[in-house]
Amino acid sequence: MNKTTNNRLLKMSSEYKQASFTTIISFLLTLVLALNSFGFGTQAAKPAVLAVTIAYAAFTVLQLWITRRIRHDVLTADTLQKSTRRFGWVLLLSGLTANFFMVSFAFNLIKTKKTPEYVFAVYMVMVQLFIVAVSALNLFKPYVADLFPLGMLVLLSVAFFYLIVLVLMARFVDEHAADKRLIWIAIPLILTAATGNLFALLLSVSLLLKIRRQKQPGISQWNLIWTKITRNTTAMLGMFFIVFVFAISVSSYLTFDYDLAIANNFAVLLQPPSLAYPLGTDDFGRDMFSRIVFGARISLIVGVLSTAIPFIVGGMLGALSGYYGRRTDNVIMRLLDILYAVPGILLAIAIIAAFGANTVNLIIALSVGAIPTYARTMRANVLMVSNLEYVDSARALGSGDMEILFKHIVPNSLAPMIVKATLTIGGAVIATSSLSYLGLGVEPHIPEWGNILKIGSTYLESHSYLAIFPGLAIIALVLSFNFLGDGLRDALDPKMD
Repeated sequence: MNKTTNNRLLKMSSEYKQASFTTIISFLLTLVLALNSFGFGTQAAKPAVLAVTIAYAAFTVLQLWITRRIRHDVLTADTLQKSTRRFGWVLLLSGLTANFFMVSFAFNLIKTKKTPEYVFAVYMVMVQLFIVAVSALNLFKPYVADLFPLGMLVLLSVAFFYLIVLVLMARFVDEHAADKRLIWIAIPLILTAATGNLFALLLSVSLLLKIRRQKQPGISQWNLIWTKITRNTTAMLGMFFIVFVFAISVSSYLTFDYDLAIANNFAVLLQPPSLAYPLGTDDFGRDMFSRIVFGARISLIVGVLSTAIPFIVGGMLGALSGYYGRRTDNVIMRLLDILYAVPGILLAIAIIAAFGANTVNLIIALSVGAIPTYARTMRANVLMVSNLEYVDSARALGSGDMEILFKHIVPNSLAPMIVKATLTIGGAVIATSSLSYLGLGVEPHIPEWGNILKIGSTYLESHSYLAIFPGLAIIALVLSFNFLGDGLRDALDPKMD
């Protein structure tokens, strides 16, 4: 085969694309660990970091070899050999190094035909295991939360249940049907989603719809959309990090002690990262690890609510403007144009300066400036959908304006709005951190990523980790929302295969 044909075959192989992506990421992580395994100031190696580096390097070499083997199988047999897929079981051991990129690839390599339910179960298990591992680090702290034993027992029990569910998804669910007996695990999955693991909720809904579709074949849009998303590696990795951050924020009520994040401890000022303090301590002796975990709550709450409010308000105004047109359209859109003329960040600063810096005012300030963009998006969608034939049919059958608008037009105009909301949550997280960094966001005493970054920026030369860790958390969360938004955009686009 010529080079063009080979490239086309490799691009069509999802396993090869994910293998190449995993190899590159693992190599970069190994390089970062290698650079940090030697203390240039002390001129001595760090044994713990060096051991982790060696483990990462070994798995990266194995990953590279498996990638070359996958390439050979695709080009010669157009499918993966069973012997190649068996190496996925070996790669699962990379979970001991917390390399979730490699673990995700290993699960996908093991299974030949991957249904959305299987993928949801894989990421559900990964999230739960990472929550257990992160929560277990509290054992090295001077003291733990009162509910820590109970919390760890609950998290471990849920993780064991998820492992059983994963096996069931692999054996009793295919692309078109699911064993009807699996309906009995749907309710327990919904209940366990209370721990914050939203993949359990997605899996439960997907199972119920697939079982119902066996009786009513028309319900297939959900499966089509999520099939596209679960095949998108970057979108799923983005969703994994978002769900993990949300889940650890919820689980922290049981396994983390809030005093470690806010109480001053002058005996451990500016401690470097260690087992007791995985991310070090700040200039007041507060545990950075706990502060970033609790700060995730604020970033998610402000980011989601400051997106949900303009989504609802702007969506309703845009729908009314697009449907009724003429005078209604002119009044609504001209008023929104006035609001749109003021830069969003300046409007937020003005609102906070006038009413004070707190979480509620921050949400309102970020929401008001985003209303015009959502209204314009919905208006454009409504103008397009209003001209379709089924709208005329509904009007001819005597349906009222409100029924036509909110039953037929708005539901079919939501896809671009959902994609836009997902993409702009990341911007809201950045705005939240930026305003907090300037002292105009969340109250200074509350652990929030912008507040943490502000303190860390004063120690960049002597204790750079105080700024690096919260900065990486912000970057990772924003990138995750962007990756998920891109995946949703591709999945909801009917022109994309």
